[in-house]
Amino acid sequence: MSLLELKRVSKLYGELKALDDVSLRVERGEWIAIMGPSGSGKSTMMNIIGCMDKPTIGEVMMDGVDISKENRKKLTEIRRDKIGLIFQQFHMINYLTAVENVMVAQYYHSMPEESEALEALSRVGLRDRARHLPSQLSGGEQQRVCVARALINHPELILADEPTGNLDEANENIVIDLFKQLHREGTTLIVVTHDPEVADVAQRAVVLDHGRVVRETRGAAVVG
Repeated sequence: MSLLELKRVSKLYGELKALDDVSLRVERGEWIAIMGPSGSGKSTMMNIIGCMDKPTIGEVMMDGVDISKENRKKLTEIRRDKIGLIFQQFHMINYLTAVENVMVAQYYHSMPEESEALEALSRVGLRDRARHLPSQLSGGEQQRVCVARALINHPELILADEPTGNLDEANENIVIDLFKQLHREGTTLIVVTHDPEVADVAQRAVVLDHGRVVRETRGAAVVG
């Protein structure tokens, strides 16, 4: 069974179709890049996959359950238990240290455990920065804290929105290497990106335009 499947999904805002009859299957352990110009539907797709919104039409199957039929409370539980979110803007709490920012994610899932949060920071190479505030961290370090926060509850799916958009080349490479490591460990990754270099390291790139899937690529070969 696939981890995730969108079946003829559309999202309408009045007359505007942010997504238009999109079908997509994501296998467990797969690494997919979602690409397209601004306004193509990438963010709408991310919000639906991430249980932050629901489609107007169609089904969204996760682990065999149609989550498009679930209420807001259940969607929050699914997002908490199955999905790790990474955002371009970091969304760190300014008055909390790096380790405390990671522990916030634990709070909504189970009891916060500092030792687990420190281990997550070690995985992204930031154990020695655990007691620093966001203002004391570089942009690359803040994004790595966000990766640690996404990993803390051992999600089945990592969903990242432009995770390298605010990073220089060196820090972009660090984050990509972290994603490669997660992929080797069997984590399913969906990365929304404008950056072709980020998309090139994924197993598959899905390109959207005007709310529709216009092509898919595997490596350098066009498959759809």
